[in-house]
Amino acid sequence: MAGSSGPWIGSAYLFLQSTCKTIVLPSLYESSQKKPSVFKALKLALADSTGSVNGVDMLKVHCSHPHLIVQLKFCKQENCRRFLQSYREGVLQESLQNHLQLSLAMTAVPLEMELKAGNEHLDNMLKDEDRCLECIYREKPDRLRDEEITELEECLKSLIVHQSINNNMAVKDCMSLNSPSLPYPSQGSSLSPQVTFIFQGEEFANRTLTPDDHQKFAKLVSKKWKQVGRSLQKNCRALRDPAIDNLAIEYDREGLYEQAYQLLLRFIQSEGKKATIARLIAALEENGLISLAEELLGLHSNEDCS
Repeated sequence: MAGSSGPWIGSAYLFLQSTCKTIVLPSLYESSQKKPSVFKALKLALADSTGSVNGVDMLKVHCSHPHLIVQLKFCKQENCRRFLQSYREGVLQESLQNHLQLSLAMTAVPLEMELKAGNEHLDNMLKDEDRCLECIYREKPDRLRDEEITELEECLKSLIVHQSINNNMAVKDCMSLNSPSLPYPSQGSSLSPQVTFIFQGEEFANRTLTPDDHQKFAKLVSKKWKQVGRSLQKNCRALRDPAIDNLAIEYDREGLYEQAYQLLLRFIQSEGKKATIARLIAALEENGLISLAEELLGLHSNEDCS
């Protein structure tokens, strides 16, 4: 495929379209107010797909109604392979939907995706990874990075710094105000097959996680939020590596509360009715956070759970 004379470089186009008639991605991207938020979601989702913020480069974003078309450049075959695996397994789609939902403060952003390299529709050959890699490698980038992309990169960096310095509490207040629209399953909805669970020899009714659980977890889990996340990721595709590390980077300046809050938010959004107290308690037990588990179960332990 790639000879020893130079680096492995390839290009592809990612076509994105919302399946919701009221959400038109090109229109959102053409809006000066919404464009940074859409770009941020794209950037983070692509980082999730390759395991690195530099794993794939966006050269240009085209608006061709109803599609948003992202021109991608890969400089390493291994990064491209990880991207293809993420795309094939639906991880990229789920990640981008989650990031768009958060960035745009919407309840849901359902997407359809299509991947092309030249005249080849890669969706028709995803099971043949080597053939996809060959098609992408054959398509060399026909442009340098668009100036607008560079400006958006700088805007994103400035936005993160500005929010962390001036709007830390405002961000938390906004999350609190928006909480009714977040996808917390209703308490009246059908429970998961596990109706009860055992904790410290006692039987408790299983239930879906509530906003109160969410806030208590974020407040009390402290530095161990990442360990809890890695326990939850065993059965939650949305928390697969590098999603947890990306959350740590993205919300580093906001502090431990916001990092933990965003971790559990990702879990709740991804798992829906399956985001149960039993699963969270099991993850807390696995990491020795017994007093936090007791707090969530209303046992009112006064021990330090950090």
